Amino acid sequence: MSLCREELMSVAPNEKRNVWRILPWLAASALLALAAWYFTRPAPLSVQLVKVGRGIVEATVSNTRAGTVKACHRAKLSAPSGGQIARLLVKKGERVKAHQVLLELWNNDLQAQSQLAQEQLTTSRTQAGSACIQAELAEKEARRARQLQARGFISNEALDKTSSAARVAQAGCDAAKSLSEQAKSRISAAHAGLDRMVLRAPFDGIVADISGELGEYATPSPPGIPTPPAIDLIDDSCLFVSAPIDEVDAAHIKAGQAVRITLDAIKGKSFAGRVKRVAPYVLELEKQARTVEVEVDFIEPPKAENLLAGYSADVEIVHTSHENVLRIPTQTLLEGHRVLLYKPDGILEERSVTQGLSNWEQTEITAGLNEGDLIVQTLDQTGVKAGAKVRPETGLNPLRSDD
Repeated sequence: MSLCREELMSVAPNEKRNVWRILPWLAASALLALAAWYFTRPAPLSVQLVKVGRGIVEATVSNTRAGTVKACHRAKLSAPSGGQIARLLVKKGERVKAHQVLLELWNNDLQAQSQLAQEQLTTSRTQAGSACIQAELAEKEARRARQLQARGFISNEALDKTSSAARVAQAGCDAAKSLSEQAKSRISAAHAGLDRMVLRAPFDGIVADISGELGEYATPSPPGIPTPPAIDLIDDSCLFVSAPIDEVDAAHIKAGQAVRITLDAIKGKSFAGRVKRVAPYVLELEKQARTVEVEVDFIEPPKAENLLAGYSADVEIVHTSHENVLRIPTQTLLEGHRVLLYKPDGILEERSVTQGLSNWEQTEITAGLNEGDLIVQTLDQTGVKAGAKVRPETGLNPLRSDD
């Protein structure tokens, strides 16, 4: 027994010395493990934040298909009568004034008829003058005959003859005057025929196109059979946009509403406009959605750029507007009217909100957020969800709200 006790006492000091030798190694291993965890732990996600601020939110309606810039006045002109083009007095791109002659058809026969009618008028006037002078002389003879008959110098029979001759002469005068009026009417008819052979500009404008050359035969369009016009005339001093709007949105549109106009040909700019007219019917085109045609005037047409009829255009009609309201970018909204709120400790919190007016860019918030709150904008990033620890993206100002 005494031997076993001595052996145990000799072993215990050795084990203690071994434990003390191991402790530094254990501590070093723990520190290494802690350091490895610290340097290999996942870093917080970098997200883009946006500040909840105040501003204007508009409800808008846009066209379903491309609209078109059109001229307020555009006429595709053809001569009222058919004939050979004898004079072509304008060129493409030329500016003309109202009532200016654009082209003339061959009309020598009508000019001859007009000249003949003028000569007939001259002859008729001469004949009428002669007949009326004779009628005046016959009337004077009848007055003298009545005086002589009253004194008994001539018989009643002689007086009747003289009076009848005066009436016949006056009838001849009236007939000659009537022939003169007929000659005037023939001249008017000849002039009307000549006018049908001349094509004039109905308004000031620019010649967009000419269909026909000297010597070619021009024909007017028969009813129901469209033919190319002789001259396409555009008044480019007044232009507007015609755009189709889906029938679902038509009830929101009224004349006078503000519009933003963008043109494919003029990149990076928009132009202010006003709704001029809303069509009183819906277009039913096969294989296309039903639409309502809306006409929009430019408030200030482009000046530096060349605005041409026929440009494609898009319109954004503002039918409702709320000013100085709490708003957020529409892209920051999750399904179910929720946003991810950034808390001071870097943890994301899901917050339900109540929406007001909304469009593709901005959404009005009536409840659920306060001015100055920070919400996540990069929702499509992996791992961005409620409870995640994040940090604002480097190089961005998280306190700036979208304009």
